Parts: sequence; structure tokens; C-alpha cells
Amino acid sequence: MDTLHLEHAPSYGFGRCDCCGPAAAPQRRLFTGLLLAGASGAALAQREGVQVGERSKFTKLVPAEQVEQAAAMQYQQMVGEANQKRALLPANHPQVERLRFIAQRMLPFTEEWNPRARQWKWEVNVIASKELNAFCMPAGKIAFYYGILAQLQLSDDEVAAIMGHEIAHALREHARERMGKSTATRVGAGLLSSLLGLGNLGDAAMNMGAQLLTLKFSREDETEADLVGMELAARAGYDPAAGVTLWEKMGRAHKGAPPQWLSTHPAGKTRIQDIQKTTPQVAGLFARAPKPERRFPPAPASLG
Repeated sequence: MDTLHLEHAPSYGFGRCDCCGPAAAPQRRLFTGLLLAGASGAALAQREGVQVGERSKFTKLVPAEQVEQAAAMQYQQMVGEANQKRALLPANHPQVERLRFIAQRMLPFTEEWNPRARQWKWEVNVIASKELNAFCMPAGKIAFYYGILAQLQLSDDEVAAIMGHEIAHALREHARERMGKSTATRVGAGLLSSLLGLGNLGDAAMNMGAQLLTLKFSREDETEADLVGMELAARAGYDPAAGVTLWEKMGRAHKGAPPQWLSTHPAGKTRIQDIQKTTPQVAGLFARAPKPERRFPPAPASLG
């Protein structure tokens, strides 16, 4: 099985992001220790699970409907391209069934994070490529590359960690945020405040398809996706601590990798420590959650 190039596949995903440089202190999405004071902060603190702030105001610069429509179009083009290259695994493939089963357990818990998720037409597909990657585009368009399933010999809990992480990117609208920031750069500081107060931004969605293919997520986006993903996995009955073994495997798989990979997702000891610190926040959810009635074996090394 070779690495497959798909013209319409996004450049982001579980193995990629644009978060180079040293980790910075969070400036926008707030964790437990930085919750706003007062009644609203107290209400947030009472919520069981992870604590993150509201979605970025930059998302208001780009209409959600247009981002989701563009993502759906790009996803269908990618799936069609993979199918033409005989690289799209069929619906009855064991790993496709496995991923769709895990997704179905998570989806009931997405609406709390984003009410728009209830109307998304969720899709899950597997692409026959040795690349270590997975992603969820806006509107719930999920794809895993077979390489990440087979090479890392992922358990169901580890698959849930990846899937929860990628779903969290869509729920928190990180792609829309990145596109909004790009729009803000174009319109200039003089118009930004008025645009945030209006909402009539038809021109902001130009070239969305191209942007969706090339955008990158920040370290802050990735950290938030880790936390929200852990909660989704826990509520679905999958061990949220599996992120630790997952990132240990990712580190071993990329040992000796060029600095470009090492500067992408905030991995290593810091990321594992963050997961370990967050696990108690979702431990009760996991303990009470009904556990999956089916467990699946890891993906075979070869598709043949």
C-alpha cells in the first residue's frame, strides 16, 4: 500500500497542523483555571466535563452555511477521486464498520458543543493510503487513512481518541475561525469592528473550497480539540486516557522525523501530561457511560 495523493483532500488532519514554535499561553479559549468570574463562570464550573471558552468571534466573519457547503463539496470530490483510484474502502470493510460504529456512539454528544451538529449529514470513510492521518471537515465529514489504523495498531479507545479530536475541530469550528482570521486580514482593522456587529458578509466566503484544502490549525486549536475529544470519547464509553498510549505510538512512529513534523501537533511529554491532567475531569463520565457492546480487532498490516 502506497501513500495516495488526493487532489481534494485537505492539508490538515491528525498528523498535520501549522503550530510551529514554542507553545504559548492560551489567549482566547479558557481552561478551568481561567474561567470568567461571576454567575456565568460559576455556571460553567458546575458543568461536568472539560472547560473551554466560547468559540472565537472570528467565526462570525464567515457564514457557517457557506463553510459547510464548501466542505461537503470538497469531501464528495475527495471521496469520488479515491473511489476512481480504487482507494476507497467499501462500506462492508471491517475497518469502515468499526469506525462508523465508534462514530455512532459519539454523535449523540456533539449537539451540546455545537447546535448545528444536529443537522449535519455525518459521513465516515477510510482511504487506502499508508499515511498516518485522519480528519473531520466542517459539517461532520470524517476520513481516516488506513495507514494510521494499521501501522499504529490502534485499539478502539485510541481510535476514539483520534475521532473525538477531529470531531472537536468541526464542533469548535476551527476551520471557520481560520478562514475568519484570513478575512479579517483582508478587510483591515478599520472594518473589523463593524463587520463583527453585522453579519451580512456574503463576500467573505469567496474561494472557500481552496481555503479548506490549505488551512492549518494552531497549537491552541489542537489542545482544545484534545480536551473536547476526550469528553466525547468518555461519554461514548471509550477510555479517555487512551490518548496517552496513542501519542506514545505517534512519537515512536515518527522517531527520526524531520523537524517539520516535530513542530506540528503539540506532542511529547507536554501533550501527554495535559491529557493526564484532564482525565480526572471526565473520569466520572466514563465510569457511568454505557460501554460499547462490540469491540473490534486492530487493522491488519495489509489490506490484501
